[in-house]
Amino acid sequence: MMTNPTGKITQGQFSFLPELTDEEIEMQIQYGLNKGFAWSIEYTDDAHPRNTYWEMFGHPMFDLKDAAGVMMEMRECRDTFPHHYIRLMAFDSTRGVESITMSFIVNRPPVEPGFTLSRQEIGGRSMRYTTVGVAASKPEGERY
Repeated sequence: MMTNPTGKITQGQFSFLPELTDEEIEMQIQYGLNKGFAWSIEYTDDAHPRNTYWEMFGHPMFDLKDAAGVMMEMRECRDTFPHHYIRLMAFDSTRGVESITMSFIVNRPPVEPGFTLSRQEIGGRSMRYTTVGVAASKPEGERY
């Protein structure tokens, strides 16, 4: 049986660890930059696991060598959207990979309402289960 000791949304790397400090985030960014990854920042107020398309904050940051630029953008995103989920994503453009290689949440709303499990009987004795975000029942902008 798997459990979630933090009770928080778990997406990306480091999900089951305590929140990363800004110094730890900067070290992860620099690690990605040293590997040649391009960073981008995304935010949402609905972190449902199937909501993979978050809003992009600014433009992807290609050709950076220093983590300070990404940290500056991340802080600006936090100031603009303090009650949203914010994640950093590193893109590896190496031929044959061309995919997101790192992704982790760097900001969360003060209260995470979680999800409910909806059960529906279908054909005979079959059951269909659906995960519904509690926050999604409110209009965008009022979820947290």
